[in-house]
Amino acid sequence: MTATQMTATQLPSERSASAAPTGANAANPAPTTSAPTSERTKSRLLEAVKTCGAATAQALADRLSLTVPAIRRHLQDLLDAGQLAVRTEKPGGRGRPQHVYALTEAGEATFPQFYAALCVDVLTQVQTLFGEGAVMQVMDAQRGAMQAKLAPLIGEGGDLAERLQRLAEVLREQGYAARLHQEGGQWFLTQHNCPAPAVARAFPELCHSELSLYSELLSVPVVREAKISCGASECRYKVG
Repeated sequence: MTATQMTATQLPSERSASAAPTGANAANPAPTTSAPTSERTKSRLLEAVKTCGAATAQALADRLSLTVPAIRRHLQDLLDAGQLAVRTEKPGGRGRPQHVYALTEAGEATFPQFYAALCVDVLTQVQTLFGEGAVMQVMDAQRGAMQAKLAPLIGEGGDLAERLQRLAEVLREQGYAARLHQEGGQWFLTQHNCPAPAVARAFPELCHSELSLYSELLSVPVVREAKISCGASECRYKVG
């Protein structure tokens, strides 16, 4: 073994000793940020805002036993994520204006929701009280309202691709994670999220109503080839 090889091949103990921090660096290692801890703090912060209804950074810092600068960093992250909104108020209508933080709809959505179970219960009662066809009548009425609301946004006539693009944009805004693609000149609309799979499983009328709505809005035949409520990874529609 040459001298160069002996220098490059240190013993494990020698490598550990050479890598170990010394002096001030050993006494004060570089701080690390724990992502899970940060996320837990944000969750606690959202809960505190929900409990208070609206609160200042100082009040939230006191509630969570954190410094105001630390709270402000988390508040900014939640503002950037769209889960909080901030407004300026005067305490009791007097005094210096102060920033007050409140939950947005996105912030509210981070808490457990039971709308799907409530919807299933309500539709079950409708079916029990008014018969098998009553749920479909409700869905038809809802579809009519949606068609009147969305038709001006989607437009009539013209290029099918343009209408499809506008429909997909509306669906994405509503949380359906929709996208379009073509296969051999054939258009397909896919939805990677179902906002109410439990309701759709209990009442297939919901999916039937959605299919009819798309066909009416696009003025072409639409065929569903897969749906999330039946175990597929996406709802897939063949358009035209």
